[in-house]
Amino acid sequence: MNGDTESRIVSLKGRADLPRHVAIIMDGNGRWASKRHLPRLSGHRAGREPVRACVRTCARVGVRYLSLYTFSVENWARPISEVTGLMRFLENVLERELLELDENNVQLNVMGRIGMLPESTRAALERATRRLSSNDGLVLTLALSYGGRAEIIDAVHRVAAEAQAGRIDPDGIDEEMFRRYLYSPDVPDPDLLIRTSGELRVSNFLLWQIAYSEIWVTDVLWPDFTAGHLLDAIESYLQRDRRYGLSD
Repeated sequence: MNGDTESRIVSLKGRADLPRHVAIIMDGNGRWASKRHLPRLSGHRAGREPVRACVRTCARVGVRYLSLYTFSVENWARPISEVTGLMRFLENVLERELLELDENNVQLNVMGRIGMLPESTRAALERATRRLSSNDGLVLTLALSYGGRAEIIDAVHRVAAEAQAGRIDPDGIDEEMFRRYLYSPDVPDPDLLIRTSGELRVSNFLLWQIAYSEIWVTDVLWPDFTAGHLLDAIESYLQRDRRYGLSD
């Protein structure tokens, strides 16, 4: 981390107007690898360092929640060799990064259709979550086997079951009640959504939660994303006037 990045972290640390929750669509691993004539999995492996940099920086600056779009429900349609490699890579990263996450007081949260993950991956996630459960610092959420529409449908199923059982009154359902049936109801909506690789779409990520999120897009491919880019996004956020649909 260079001196300029360090000084920017110091200047932002503890500011009351920091985004409480930053969510990131980590895109561009495959293109990064293709540009270098490497296998796609090489791009995913290269994306490990940006994740580490974002976790460290958010923890140091004082961002309370960081959510990473790690593997979507649509990603299951990728070649089985790539999916298998991704799952093994995730298990390896969880094991190798656990000590540093613990030392940085990070909590781990996982959301998505977790039952679709391989048993070994679920076991690795459970071990990591349990190991970090007593921490009270940055809440790191991995969106795995995740889709925004799938999350809403799963929530509707749970609400319908509760109403059918007579435990809730359908006429009493409002936004606040509905969000309690989402995957991670205790995690606040993102203040800032970051998208790498220059694509101008939200790709089925946190569709309910990003209703009023500020969006920051960069052409940088995820493996090239640095702490400096994250700070650029946060500093851009701090210049914005959030009106939540109110008039100018």
